Amino acid sequence: MTRKLYLRIIAINLSICCSLGIRAQKIVFTPQWTAQAQFAGYYVALEKGFYREAGIEVEIVHPSVTQSAINRLLNNSSQATTLQLCQALELIDEGVSLVNILQTSMNNAMVIVSARDKDPLTQKGGRVGIWSVGFGQLAICMSIKENLDYEWIRFASNVNLFVSGALDATLAMSYNEYYQLAQAGMKLTDKNVYRFCDHGYNVQEDGVYVTQKYFDSHKEQVQRFAKASKKGWEWAAAHPEETLDIVMKYVNENRIATNRIMQRLMLKEVLRLQVDRESKKREFRLRPDMVKRASFLMKENGMLQREVRYEELIEK
Repeated sequence: MTRKLYLRIIAINLSICCSLGIRAQKIVFTPQWTAQAQFAGYYVALEKGFYREAGIEVEIVHPSVTQSAINRLLNNSSQATTLQLCQALELIDEGVSLVNILQTSMNNAMVIVSARDKDPLTQKGGRVGIWSVGFGQLAICMSIKENLDYEWIRFASNVNLFVSGALDATLAMSYNEYYQLAQAGMKLTDKNVYRFCDHGYNVQEDGVYVTQKYFDSHKEQVQRFAKASKKGWEWAAAHPEETLDIVMKYVNENRIATNRIMQRLMLKEVLRLQVDRESKKREFRLRPDMVKRASFLMKENGMLQREVRYEELIEK
């Protein structure tokens, strides 16, 4: 069957459903940050019609200053969002039941970049930048474990504080702020860049989550959304330049201050992080050992009241 014929059959089926009073169910999906290549697979799935082919209507709504992705999920403004694993563990520990429906990250992207070519582990008591919206749970665990006594300075969305000399070090994602620093002319070496994935903190990050309540009442719809999103990421990996065209469309529509070069670097790194270090494959699954590791680190350092088990995050 040709793709053209397949799409025509899908269209006919949808038309029949509409004539019977049945509409494609809608999911509002909110990534955890502004428009960028970090979320390329979802943009692709929407633009290429993968969601439509799956019989679901999807609207992508990015978070705002007044409405974070987590808040949108909890107040039912959005039905699905991306969360880092550590964020999901915190929410479950607080009593929010979540289901991981798709895991995209297989490796940790967080780094600490130190000023003046110093080793971050030697900067005890240093002023270190951390995202105001979260994402720094593992860094806090590490600083406690290593007795670094960092003074955490919150920043919003860029590296200006660090570049200006106001900070001794800053947290960065290898697909985002790391490249911003490189473009700003910062010296980045093995000496002044601490990569968490290489020091016992290789904990998965981005996954797609829905509430347990929504999953229980929309199981088939959620599974279709996850499958189509995975297809979007697989297409993005096979067609990076065409994917960048789509990413830049969303970037421009949302008036994000970036450029194609930066987004190309981001996409390449995000896709690299999706490949499991052991299997060398893009697995799209939550690893039980990484859940256990993250839960242990966070509980050990007072960030969780109890151990959150792998079984609490997956389909029940």
